Amino acid sequence: MKQKKQQSTNKTIVVVDAKGHMLGRLASTVAKQLLQGQHVVVVRAEGICLSGGMVRRKQKWDYYKVKRMSTNPKKGPYHFTQPSRFFWRVVRGMLPHKTERGKAAFERLKCFEGIPAPYDKVKRAVVPEALKIARLNEGRRFCVLGDLCAQIGWKHSETVKVLEAKRAEAGKDYWEKKKAATAKFEAAKKAANGQLGDLKELIERTGY
Repeated sequence: MKQKKQQSTNKTIVVVDAKGHMLGRLASTVAKQLLQGQHVVVVRAEGICLSGGMVRRKQKWDYYKVKRMSTNPKKGPYHFTQPSRFFWRVVRGMLPHKTERGKAAFERLKCFEGIPAPYDKVKRAVVPEALKIARLNEGRRFCVLGDLCAQIGWKHSETVKVLEAKRAEAGKDYWEKKKAATAKFEAAKKAANGQLGDLKELIERTGY
């Protein structure tokens, strides 16, 4: 009997801020990282960009939403309208999710609208090769995933906007307090160095 090969995983979590990224480019990069064992959390999925105008995207959605199982529609396919699940499904299409390796990789992905706790206190990354400003030519039409989902049935767009505004305000207050504390620390450090006198040169020679 063959033994299953144990796949190594990276326990560190990468939090990706999806706002301003192209849907397919970001999904392909995330899928590769998942297959390599990386845990990925995607936040602000409602800010993802799609090439093509809103009318064209809604037409494509109309073609897609009529697809169903002819004998029992309850068995799928399921047409998700949340931005996070929309992106989740795109990534799933780029993974061998019916194999053990693909299932394990898919379980390492989490997607959210907005930036919920505890990820609002974590440093967030971007994917430069997937940014709209780098990938979409100037003047080309595009639409935002959150706006598209709001028009096809997602009902929590305004709620997410309110929560994001509160988070941004709290983050601004935290940043102002941090700047004030840093300024006080630097002033105290400068004053302490001024009081050292001749000892300062001796301390620097010892490597401190």
